[in-house]
Amino acid sequence: MSHRKKVLIVDDEQDVLVYLSTLFEDNGFDTILAENGIEALEKAKSEVPDLITLDITMPEQSGIKTYRYLKQDTNLFQIPVIIITAVGEPIKSVLNEFAAFPEPEGFISKPIDQEELITAANRLMG
Repeated sequence: MSHRKKVLIVDDEQDVLVYLSTLFEDNGFDTILAENGIEALEKAKSEVPDLITLDITMPEQSGIKTYRYLKQDTNLFQIPVIIITAVGEPIKSVLNEFAAFPEPEGFISKPIDQEELITAANRLMG
């Protein structure tokens, strides 16, 4: 039996979670869902996914703050992260927020291009 890769999907919008989990599952991945950054960190620690997709704009804890925590955690920092961001957010200002941290392994803008996301996911998970 082949090991299915696990993707942790982090987004505060229920319809986006459903959309992305369906997309990943249709492409042979298992999915774990989190609705905010705090839940995302808990699930990343307990499930240790192969990839994390992370929305930038979320209540409670922003995607950028969540990303920083992930990259500071010795058990989680090696997990590739794809940042999912609304087109309206200037990518340069988002990138500046990552100063002193490695840049995320991928950026996908909303509306999400399914093929681009799955291609990036496959590339990052080998």
